[in-house]
Amino acid sequence: MKSATTAPGDVTSFSLGLALPLGLVFAIFFVLPLAQLLFLSLHNDTAATVWGLGQYVKFLTDPFSLAVLGSTLLLGAEVTLACLVLGYPIAWLYQRSGSRVQTLIIMIVLLPLLTSVVVRTFAWIVILGRQGIINSVLQSLGLIGTPLRMIYTQGGLVAALAQVQMPLMVLPLITAIGRIDPNLSDASASLGAGSWRTFVKVMLPLSMPGIIAGCTLTYAAAITAFITQSLVGGGQMLFMPMYLYQQASTLQNWPFAAAISIIFLFAVLAIVALFSTLGRRARGYGDAR
Repeated sequence: MKSATTAPGDVTSFSLGLALPLGLVFAIFFVLPLAQLLFLSLHNDTAATVWGLGQYVKFLTDPFSLAVLGSTLLLGAEVTLACLVLGYPIAWLYQRSGSRVQTLIIMIVLLPLLTSVVVRTFAWIVILGRQGIINSVLQSLGLIGTPLRMIYTQGGLVAALAQVQMPLMVLPLITAIGRIDPNLSDASASLGAGSWRTFVKVMLPLSMPGIIAGCTLTYAAAITAFITQSLVGGGQMLFMPMYLYQQASTLQNWPFAAAISIIFLFAVLAIVALFSTLGRRARGYGDAR
């Protein structure tokens, strides 16, 4: 009966109450641990008894730590680019195909999500190994004499991460491309534009919201993929998740590990903010459909 007495358009009294349980869960399991992490990072010694910014100074003045941060952000950019280049044609084909092909494509895209990341990562170890599928086929065809070194390399890691994170890129692209009026491409062609010009000038800008959403999800997932980075990358490459794990679990240097977490968090937030800015600018294309 309360809803009958509520003024039209006044939904705040209901929405705030419904959001309270979620707000409590968010505060307990995200805000409080994050505050504790920040508190711990503001200590100069491992016993957390001396206040200071020494851990942040240590990280920001250490070339090795900065190199690990840079390689992690670069890895995310490479994986995101690979997913975009490979995922866009898949999403395009999905929207231009019949129902049977669409069902097949969506099964191929979603099937990896039903499999554990650990299983998929070990599958890539089998594929990229010295006695793996690729090396065996190339050797049987006589194209190589000795097995290629693909595992524990940057290229192998990018390929594995791109396959693992591909659904996060393809699904937003399918949604964005599906919202584009197919008549626009016909109108562009009738005005004399070729296929490539129609794609660059019309279809690509209109699908930009899906590209931005897919890039944001893929990038955030790729740079924090601890399992895949550790197993496929091995000990040959060090990225922020493993660097953080070593400092916390192996060296028991929790203040420095906390500072690494905070710096990594702000670096990722900066990248996500950049994607969000690009998304807001691209929204004008979608609204102009």
